[in-house]
Parts: sequence; C-alpha cells; structure tokens
Amino acid sequence: MVSLSPIEQRYYDLHPGSAERHDNARGLFPNGVTHDARKLNPFQLYFTHAEGSAKYDVDGNKILDYFPGHGALILGHSHPDIVKAVQDQMAMGTHYSGSTDLEIQWGNWVRELIPSAEKVRFHSSGTEADMMAIRMARAYTNKPKVIKFDDHFHGWSDYLSAGGDGLGGIPQETLNTMIVLPPNDIETFEQTLKDNDDIAAVILEPTGAHMGAIPILPSFLEQLREVTTRYGVVLIFDEVVTGFRVSKGGAQEYFGITPDMTTMAKILGGGLPGGAVAGKSDIINMIEERPGDADYNRNRRIAHNGTFNANPLSAAAGIKALELVATTPINDTADARALQLKHGLNDLLGRMEIPGCATGITSLMFLQLGVDHECDNEYCVLTPEQRAQANNGERNLQLNLALMNEGVASGTRFILTAAHSEEDIDFTIDAFEKALGQVRNQGLL
Repeated sequence: MVSLSPIEQRYYDLHPGSAERHDNARGLFPNGVTHDARKLNPFQLYFTHAEGSAKYDVDGNKILDYFPGHGALILGHSHPDIVKAVQDQMAMGTHYSGSTDLEIQWGNWVRELIPSAEKVRFHSSGTEADMMAIRMARAYTNKPKVIKFDDHFHGWSDYLSAGGDGLGGIPQETLNTMIVLPPNDIETFEQTLKDNDDIAAVILEPTGAHMGAIPILPSFLEQLREVTTRYGVVLIFDEVVTGFRVSKGGAQEYFGITPDMTTMAKILGGGLPGGAVAGKSDIINMIEERPGDADYNRNRRIAHNGTFNANPLSAAAGIKALELVATTPINDTADARALQLKHGLNDLLGRMEIPGCATGITSLMFLQLGVDHECDNEYCVLTPEQRAQANNGERNLQLNLALMNEGVASGTRFILTAAHSEEDIDFTIDAFEKALGQVRNQGLL
C-alpha cells in the first residue's frame, strides 16, 4: 500500500464519504469523474449543496469556493433572484420548441453590455460557441486556417484542441488547419500572416492562457487589433470566462479593444448551461439563408440547430444575471475582495519568506509559488523555467489538499464572487498560512 503524507491522511480522515463515492464512481466514469478539471488525487470531493461563497460536502464540511461553477457564478451560489427566476420559469415550462420573449431580452442584454455584439447567436456551452465562431470566420472569409496561441483553452472541439494534450481521435488533416503560436510576440504573428494567405481568424483568451495565469499583455492586444485589421483577419475574443467578469462589458471593454467576434458562456447563463457568439452582423449572418441562392445556401451558409439553444430556463437565469451585473455593483464587489485577497497573500508570502506572488486582474487571481522574481502583481510573465517551478505538481497538489482540509477550495487559482465577504478573505488567508506551513513541513517549500 502506498504510504500517505500527513496532509493526505487528514484528507482521508475528514472526507470518508467522498472517498467511498469515488471508489464507486471509478467503475462508472473514466477516472471516476465527469469533467477533467474535477479530477483530484487521491479522490475528488462530493457536494450536496451550496450557498453564497461556500459549498458543503457529503461529510458535512463547509468549504469556501474559489472556483464557483467553473467561473459561472459571479453572483455566488444559489443567488435568491436567480433561484426565483428559474423556479418561476420552471412552472411555466422548460422548452416550447419555439421562440420566446425571453430570448429577445437575453440577446438585448448581451448587445447592451458587450461592445462587439451587433448580432447574437445562442448555444448551450462555451465549446459550442467557440466551434461556431471559427466556423463563421471561415465561412465569412472563405479561408480555412485559424491561429490560436500556446496553452490557450477554447473547449474540447477537434480544431481548437490543437497544440494541447488529449488529441486522440482527431485527424491530422483537421489539426493541419490550425496554427499554434507563442503569445505576446507580434513579430511572429505578423510574419505568419505574411507567409500564409489562407488564414481566416485568430482566437485567444484576452487575459491570457487559463483565464490569465499566463497573461496576455495589453500592448499585444492592441497590436493584434491593428495587424488583423490590416490583413483582413477576423479577431475573436474567447470571453467564456472573462465576459461580464473582467468588467460589465468583458475584457474588451476593460482593455478598450473591440474584436470582430466574441464567444461567451458561464456568467451568460446565470449558472445554467448557455453559450453565445456575438459580433459583426455580416459575420453572424453567415447563418442566414439567401432566398433563391441555392449554391450559397448549400456551400457557404452555416446550418445551425441545437435543441437547447436559448431555452427558457437558461434564458430566465441569464437575463436575471446580466441584469444584476448591469445595474448593481457586482463586479466592483468581486474585484474588491480579490484585491483584498491578493494583498493578504502577498503579505503572507513575505512574512513566511516564501518566494512567489499572488497576481491577476479584477476578480481573477493566481498564486505563483516557488519563483523568486519581480512583477507588478497584475501581469506576471514568467520564463518557461520559472513557470515550471510555479507549476510543481506534487507541491501544488499537497497545497490543494491541505487547503481543502482547512475549508478552502482554491489551490493556486481564484475566481472571486460578489458573495465573498471580507471575513471569508480573512479566513482564507489564515487557511493558507496553515496549509503552506504543512507543505513546508513536508519539505516541498
């Protein structure tokens, strides 16, 4: 039997119900989980309910949540206005197989908040939205290739998985239509456009890979906008995470750079499944039929169905979420709690003499441990060697487990909500002090 670290032993002791459920799930699901990001060794936790800033596991432990709904819940868990909106709609029906006023209201909120949104098309997830965005760009430009950047995540579709791991089942011919480039390097990007006249679009996470853990510099966004405009290449911002979070109008409003197309999900659906592509009317209109033009309708137009596109439940939740973002200080509150946590963790690292930093913008925050470096605590750009130190798997796993034991679900990534309180942040900093001490005692810091 593999010996357990003290942190792991305590994890087993505090979470026996989750351990038992994981053993049962291993025979039902690959790796015993239903989402790759939920996989955790030695086992993931199972939860029963959530409210505000916290969720509760099957063993009765209250755990502050810094990955709420994978980033979908800027309002926090079970916000009463969202709950009421969904309950009211549930009583009236979940699916009419037809159009509703709700989809118009939802689309109007997107157009009001997102600068690039001239027209909107709804989907059920961020993956679908990103798939549609690159297909629209290809159809609009009649060109086949798309550029993405190293480590940027755009869902699990065949094309946009290029450059990542887990490429099983994807034909090489599909991957050949994608070009993967290093970020923050405008010379390489422009040279690629010069060398290839068949590029339809470029897609990126505008804050950087993994929500901004590997940041994109604002100056690079400005350069991308200028170069893509000059070459006629469609610029797509993947705002699945950053939309309505980095600001009410997303990263594009925060940085003052308007892309040609924007993909959204997460906050868009108010905690229910929902995605959308928005952008220039001419591009979104690639879905429209042209009466009497059979060749165009067959070979250029994009056919798009989707059973749950703009379904009434997701629309009701999304309308209420976007209304609250637009009319209340949701973003400001989440940003303030993130700033409090960032200052607190950087102070803690200094007091404990642990190299590293807490970094990030607005309500997205990251912890870079084990790296002695200088940064502005907003755009922390590390060398590949420094990034490898910060991503030490064994150390970060033990820290994650130790934090769970102390009642905090975060690891080295934090997505703040308006439901997090000042007391929650103080509790979290105390939990980190205990957890980092335990990790140090195991010789990993």
